[in-house]
Amino acid sequence: MEPVTLPESEESQIRELNRMLQLGSPALVGADGERVELPDSVFRLLKDITRNMQLGRAVVLIPENQQLTTQRAADLLGVSRPYLIKLLEAGELPFHKAGSHRRVYLKDLLAYQKRRNAARKAALDRIAKEAFESGLYDRTGIPEGGEDE
Repeated sequence: MEPVTLPESEESQIRELNRMLQLGSPALVGADGERVELPDSVFRLLKDITRNMQLGRAVVLIPENQQLTTQRAADLLGVSRPYLIKLLEAGELPFHKAGSHRRVYLKDLLAYQKRRNAARKAALDRIAKEAFESGLYDRTGIPEGGEDE
């Protein structure tokens, strides 16, 4: 579960792999010349991995049923561990105990993250709509060095 980043020595190989993946008809060819067509789900995942690595992003593959510690779950959400514990205790995010330790399933964490992001977007949309309806955008000047679009 450690992040994988692109070593400088492999940059050209990843660029070439990414280029080839854009061509379609994905297949793997073994050392003996045996060719195996890639399933579409594996092809999409491989494209996503190479694109992210080429952009310099670390990649982590975690099975959906993976149990996470509270620290790992907090890190993935971008929140503090004490805040995550409050979410767990408030029932916002399901958890179970392994001995005396709380564990969170990745699938539950991703579902919470999706709900949280949707709620944030709805709140921002509502605020923007209210600001527009109250005429606040009419009084907004263009910052120095900006352009009128």
